[in-house]
Amino acid sequence: MLQETSTAQTIPSIWEELSKRFSPRILTPQPAQDNIPTIWADPAHLLEILRFLKSEIPNPYRMLYDLTALDERTRTHRDNQPRSDFTVIYHLLSFARNQDIRIKIALHGEAPAIASITSLWPSANWYEREAWDMFGITFTGHPHLARILTPPNWTGHPLRKDHYARATEMDIYDLTEEKEQAQQKALKFNPEEWGMTRHSQSSDFMFLNMGPNHPSVHGVFRLVLQLEGETIIDVVPEIGFHHRGAEKMGERQSWHGFIPYTDRIDYLSGVMNNFPYVMAVEHLAGITIPPRAQTIRIMLAELFRIASHLVFFGTMSQDVGQLSPVFYMFTDRERIFEIIEAICGFRMHPAWLRIGGVAADLPQGWHTLIQNFCAYLPKRLDEYTKLATQNRIFKSRAIGIGAYTLDEAIDWGVTGPGLRACGLNWDCRKTRPYSGYDQLEFDIPTANNGDCYDRVIVHIEEMRQSLRIIRQCLTNMPDGPYKSDHHLATPPRKERTMHDIETLITHFLNVSWGPVIPPGEVSCGIEASKGMTSYYLTSDGGTMSYRTRIRTPSFPHLQMIPKIIRGGFIADLIALIGSIDFVMADVDR
Repeated sequence: MLQETSTAQTIPSIWEELSKRFSPRILTPQPAQDNIPTIWADPAHLLEILRFLKSEIPNPYRMLYDLTALDERTRTHRDNQPRSDFTVIYHLLSFARNQDIRIKIALHGEAPAIASITSLWPSANWYEREAWDMFGITFTGHPHLARILTPPNWTGHPLRKDHYARATEMDIYDLTEEKEQAQQKALKFNPEEWGMTRHSQSSDFMFLNMGPNHPSVHGVFRLVLQLEGETIIDVVPEIGFHHRGAEKMGERQSWHGFIPYTDRIDYLSGVMNNFPYVMAVEHLAGITIPPRAQTIRIMLAELFRIASHLVFFGTMSQDVGQLSPVFYMFTDRERIFEIIEAICGFRMHPAWLRIGGVAADLPQGWHTLIQNFCAYLPKRLDEYTKLATQNRIFKSRAIGIGAYTLDEAIDWGVTGPGLRACGLNWDCRKTRPYSGYDQLEFDIPTANNGDCYDRVIVHIEEMRQSLRIIRQCLTNMPDGPYKSDHHLATPPRKERTMHDIETLITHFLNVSWGPVIPPGEVSCGIEASKGMTSYYLTSDGGTMSYRTRIRTPSFPHLQMIPKIIRGGFIADLIALIGSIDFVMADVDR
């Protein structure tokens, strides 16, 4: 994600450490616009290099933050980069250094292959399956390399440049009896293929399907449980039912035309989804954001953080047997939507952030709306805390359930409230401040046990801190423009569009085709409601993104479920799922 330090400060430090350990012939540095140290490595030495970065180097890069790929075959601007048909990108994060590193591997041919890193990071399992599914890259040594976001009988790899993007590019669809039988056969669940084994010689498999339509799985999500009585022996999560190809859409929309699509990723967090995307585009384009626009962004993002956390708190309470809280909390969420609608014109999906600022200035009366809400909610949160978290049934269902350690959380790529519930004081708004968060006073709530109960407590305290941030935005809202004067900001400021025919033409082109963003690549992340969310954008110097990678927190969080719940009960699984705080659009994209 976007680093505040300069390339001159970051690359030499880690480059020198790597050069001392490995021959420079197998490592090639690449300048990067986001100042993340970016190094091309020899695939034959991949495991050795990553093991060194994870566990041998001082202040190691302990988290595999993201793993993705890129089809380079039609890309034009690749200065200072080795030849590559496909590139696999490993994005590592060091909490001790507060720094990222990006390791790239160049692959060639129609059937590229690279060694699996699941022996280093268990979280690599789903990421490698996604890269296989989307790009056709084989990860040798992977325990179960199968499709994850598309159906098992899908043909082709959707994020390759030669794969169709629209139904109009396909042949006419027909479903013969033969095809239907083949599809039914492909959907059959075979436990041995997933690594499940018999619990004892005298027992047989007993399975229970939870989802994809069960209300407690919070979306179109399937869990296949292997049971002995009420005890869970193993779990197989199945995702992809909600997959809509958001990353593929990013290659077909103009830079500003993609903004409404970002709203639909975490559909509970509204403009917070726009935040990392527009920040990444702005960094590629060299756009500076006016202070007023930055403060408006923060205020709206924190309102949506509260709205998302209220949904989490209410549904979590409902999952463990309390019916009343969810109605109270959804009523308070409506109060937030009334404010959002008054400011943005829409409720859940306002798509209100723009490249260069926000869509419009704050309307008359916004100050009173925010002030009244900030005065109203604290007492309600106190009531909810007493009503839910102090309830002995809630405590018995949540305390000590679904717990994981800090080391396990880092190994599995957990971020956000789930990570802070393990005791790590890490929040991008503090550790990597963006958009003016460094000028605001707020605390980072943490807990120590990493269980369901602590995750709830952290969420509640985060709502109080969000109110604190909103009050400061209310009191210290800067004057000035809400949109940058930069020529690549879209759409241009209105007073610059009616001056003469040339400015009107520029306005027309910017709105209809979008700006031409300079070539480059940038990863920009924020502290979203459910964890760290980032957009890794690659521009080839056009009006559309060459590659849009969306790293969401829910994807690695769900992958961890089998690790946490084995040996527990079905009732514990319900509490665990409720405490994770995810939405399936955030997982499947």
